[in-house]
Amino acid sequence: MITLTDIVKYFHKGSVNEVFALNKISLHLEEGDFVTVIGSNGAGKSTLLNGIAGTFSPDSGKIEVDGSDVTRWPEYRRAALVARVFQDPLLGTCPAATIEQNLALASLRGKRRGLGRGVKAADRIRFREELSRLQLGLEDRLLDKVGLLSGGQRQALTMLMATAVRPKVLLLDEHIAALDPKTAEQILGLTKEIVEGQKLTTLMITHNMNHAITFGNRLIMLHQGRILLDLSGEKKAGLTVKDLLEQFYHAQGEELATDSLLLG
Repeated sequence: MITLTDIVKYFHKGSVNEVFALNKISLHLEEGDFVTVIGSNGAGKSTLLNGIAGTFSPDSGKIEVDGSDVTRWPEYRRAALVARVFQDPLLGTCPAATIEQNLALASLRGKRRGLGRGVKAADRIRFREELSRLQLGLEDRLLDKVGLLSGGQRQALTMLMATAVRPKVLLLDEHIAALDPKTAEQILGLTKEIVEGQKLTTLMITHNMNHAITFGNRLIMLHQGRILLDLSGEKKAGLTVKDLLEQFYHAQGEELATDSLLLG
């Protein structure tokens, strides 16, 4: 479904601020893989997702999605294949537009757009049904501006918008990090329901070791732009947080001392 081959990315190459962000990353995801992505700050997690989304082109290497070589495709063109939910709830929606208008726009991703009524009666019925699943009361607020919603409500709406048209790849870039613990758990529950229900190929960045272990069928750990660990099946199922930290420090030739590098 998605294959990265020897992806290399520098930032500020040749300057004193040069950063070797991705160091020959190779990765293959089968359709329906749900991969959690962990690593220290600056390990390359968001850079990896940015590369897949098309925020930048790699310096070398190849990116394929659903059989298409998208390496040089701009971000807007990849949007038909790749959906993304950001850490900031303010991103991914239009605050000045209503809830139903945002959902209507999301439903047109990857499709031809012409003149016609923006939101039809049949759309409103479908939107109410989808929003009712969230149990946030948004199904009765279709005409409210999205800017009036709380962070949790907005992130839940963004999850629906990102998957309104089934993407080939769903990217979740620390999408609960800005939420309070209770709301974060609600969004994680919604994430699990949507990803597993639609069998979406997904990469989810998290700094929470328990979430990294509990969610998905595969876990990868990045450090200095390289993949240190790639665990799935029984190896992932049997992990504990202590095991994961030990493997992290072992991979770097360091002793287990503190989890601050991962969780800081």
